[in-house]
Amino acid sequence: MTRKKIILWMAAGAVILSFVTFIFAKEDKPKESPKKDDLYKEVELFAGTVSIIRNDYVSQVNSKDLIYGALKGMLMSLDSHSQFMEPEAFNEMKVETEGKFGGLGIEVTLKEGILTIISPVEDTPAFKAGLKPNDKIVKIDGKSTRDVTLDDAVKKLRGEPGTSIVLTILREDEKKFLDITVVRGIIEIKSIKEAVILEDKIGYVKLVEFQENTPKDLAKALATLRAKGMDSLILDLRNNPGGLLETSVKVSEMFLPQGKVIVSTKGRVKDQNTVYKSNYGRPYLGFPFVVLVNEGSASASEIVAGALKDNKRSVIVGAKTFGKGSVQTVIPLSDGSALRLTTAEYFTPDGSAINNKGIIPDVVVAGAREIKGRSTEEQRLIEEELVEKEIFERQELKGEGVENPEKTKEQKPKARDSQLESAVDLIKGIKAYEALNK
Repeated sequence: MTRKKIILWMAAGAVILSFVTFIFAKEDKPKESPKKDDLYKEVELFAGTVSIIRNDYVSQVNSKDLIYGALKGMLMSLDSHSQFMEPEAFNEMKVETEGKFGGLGIEVTLKEGILTIISPVEDTPAFKAGLKPNDKIVKIDGKSTRDVTLDDAVKKLRGEPGTSIVLTILREDEKKFLDITVVRGIIEIKSIKEAVILEDKIGYVKLVEFQENTPKDLAKALATLRAKGMDSLILDLRNNPGGLLETSVKVSEMFLPQGKVIVSTKGRVKDQNTVYKSNYGRPYLGFPFVVLVNEGSASASEIVAGALKDNKRSVIVGAKTFGKGSVQTVIPLSDGSALRLTTAEYFTPDGSAINNKGIIPDVVVAGAREIKGRSTEEQRLIEEELVEKEIFERQELKGEGVENPEKTKEQKPKARDSQLESAVDLIKGIKAYEALNK
């Protein structure tokens, strides 16, 4: 063996020894861990492969690139949500939790190895371009996403505001591929998009993401609505991709008596087994309450929906949620990179798993564009026809003609929101029933 190879093996051995020592120092349950001899053998295999690549590969390879590549593959092999983040990606993730970042406005994951949209955030370029939850991104600017990591996918999706990107989408319910062009922009998300009083003193809050300031923003919105006479509430979590676990707990406890279980987490390490209970000083209780969800409601949204459903505090209306119910712990590393590691799974108060199952609403209502068997264009034409009919009938009742089709076209109302209408009708029904039993 040459002197150069001996030095390389000594250096690799030192790294391996430190790595193995770290692994065994972190083990809480030695009886469940691999045997020491097996682990040393596998790490020796890894070190030998690194040495061969460094010495015999056709061109010189940077050591950090090799290690980063190995770490990405290692984390990717665990599950669709674990990932290794290089320093740049880790910094971007920290910026995102503050609610402002550059990009398209979509939350993505790897679902069965395929890059999949969890949800487009409302009023972002992705949402306006027509991207939907569960769309499979098979190409980015003509290049296949096969075997792409989350980190690499995010890098490709991000870019300078004003630049465009073409996503080739597989939309399974339409059984066809779509090329959708999206123009990148600055994504600035306010956790509360809308807080208004609807008819019959029904409050309506649209919550688009669970950020650090969400509980404070929600408390302010609810106080304002109550001052305006709110006596019931609809909390809209549709197309909300989630966010921070702590925030979902704080939002849930705002509507629950003290001491109620909100969510529990269970993992392999004892520290990951936690039960979160409500402890809010003056919760909003004693009024009819509906939560709206759909297939774009994920993670923190599912925690809130599950907590309020199981504690019988709210009626859940809409479509089955996405089913992203695992806990990712971000572990910073010494060089500024980080691991995003799945360490536990979420369970609702009655013990039901969320991951890959989702929350099934108490009242299932398909959305305007969720009718199976019809293309998006067919659904759009049907909706326009219904709107035209509604305008014509309203004008006939008023004794008006339809002499100016262009003016009528300009005054078209928005397409009906069947899920929201169902929530409003449900609250009216609850109020009527309560009034009869007073």
